[in-house]
Amino acid sequence: KTDGISAQMAYDGVSNYCHSEFDWSVAQDNPSIMYVALADSTETEFKVVFRSYTGAFTYFYVDKASGATRMVEFVPALNIENEAGSINLRDYLE
Repeated sequence: KTDGISAQMAYDGVSNYCHSEFDWSVAQDNPSIMYVALADSTETEFKVVFRSYTGAFTYFYVDKASGATRMVEFVPALNIENEAGSINLRDYLE
């Protein structure tokens, strides 16, 4: 599938999005408090996780065929999960 989204593309696109949308300067002294990581995948989507310095997570569900990506924010300390919008992953690939 040459037009589909690969795991590397999913990771790169989410990483590019997170680096453009969030302030990473707080993580300069302690890089482990903020990260992007590839998580589980299914037949149809990749799951990429962004951890904020606040301890909140944003889960990016990337459709393998289209690149349509929905975002879900999760705050473990409060056990709150919210839909957080969507992006087209292809907009964040170089």
